[in-house]
Amino acid sequence: MPEQRHGRRIMMTPAERDAFLAEQRTCRVATVAADGRPHATALWFVWDGSALWLYSVARSRRGAELAADPRIAVVVDAGESYGELRGVELTGEVEHVGESPRTGLPHAELEAPEKLFAAKYGFGASMVHDGRHAWLRLAPRTSASWDFRKLGGDFQR
Repeated sequence: MPEQRHGRRIMMTPAERDAFLAEQRTCRVATVAADGRPHATALWFVWDGSALWLYSVARSRRGAELAADPRIAVVVDAGESYGELRGVELTGEVEHVGESPRTGLPHAELEAPEKLFAAKYGFGASMVHDGRHAWLRLAPRTSASWDFRKLGGDFQR
């Protein structure tokens, strides 16, 4: 993944990015419809340190758009006042992992993200499979991050 070129002063370190993505619950996902119109939705996710895992309804508009065109942009952000703003933007192409929709068949590649997801969203030790959702993995091609708290001074109001 290329290094961020702009905003290095407020850029998160990899450890800060990983901690931020672990604590945030909702991301905003942007896809492209067949007619070229953008489509943005909110979604739960987990970050494993190298990929963002999205648990999406398989038969949804988002699912259909990503099946036709896997390009995606994802933003995770937080903060109320200017000096508190922080976030991460990831772009690339998603790939489906496991059966779609997911029914819980054994799949070694999904063991770690499903444990992370179950713990993060209060499902306990194991994932609940409803036969409606599917896993999408985004191994980002580009990444940008910002943490305005690093500006200090007058911006911390």
